[in-house]
Amino acid sequence: MSTGTVKSGVLAGVRAAIIDLDGTMLDTVPDFHVAINGMRSEFELAPISAEAIKNMVGKGSENLIRSVLALDFDAAGVEQRFEQAMDAYQRHYLAINGDFSTLYPDVVAGLTAMKAAGLRLACVTNKPVAFALPLLKQKNLAGYFDIVYGGDSLPKKKPDPMPLLQVCADFDLAPAKVVAIGDSSNDAQAARAAGCPVLTVPYGYNHGHSIHDTDSDGIVNTLLEAAHFIRMQN
Repeated sequence: MSTGTVKSGVLAGVRAAIIDLDGTMLDTVPDFHVAINGMRSEFELAPISAEAIKNMVGKGSENLIRSVLALDFDAAGVEQRFEQAMDAYQRHYLAINGDFSTLYPDVVAGLTAMKAAGLRLACVTNKPVAFALPLLKQKNLAGYFDIVYGGDSLPKKKPDPMPLLQVCADFDLAPAKVVAIGDSSNDAQAARAAGCPVLTVPYGYNHGHSIHDTDSDGIVNTLLEAAHFIRMQN
């Protein structure tokens, strides 16, 4: 039974969906936890908690690694170690990518329902595309998406609207006909700037802030519930 809330009519005419990855389809914090603490061990730094990492996720790998280093170093120290830390992090992450992450409830059912309704699907994430593509494949999600853009696929990443507008152009659809679905203010801000309707899920990361403080067109508890609302308004 549907328990989310979506503004009336906002999804009318929607023909495609842009779906975020980390915190929306997959709980990837356990992967980040292993990779980041692997990197920290190379710098002889103490491990940090998964909860601390959860609040840093969502704005791309560069921001993540700088935030992690900033726990121990001043701004100059962060920049001095950044390249080496990024290399170490990427090495550790690629070695375990997907091994500890898990699907959120009803992700597959939601994607299946959206495809059955005739929607075209794109995955737009701030995760580097070299991480995103094998992760989607490992979790058997790749086949649902016509397009996948990572944080390094285009000159700008979310919250900039560029990736969303690129998908709209790729699909030859007006932004009003392409709904964005994500777990954070990054997704909502990008959608607002692009002119896309936006739905948010309450279970993701959102940089430590309540999703209820984010400007969206509705909160849906699962992707299956999102598919339900799209179907109801079309």
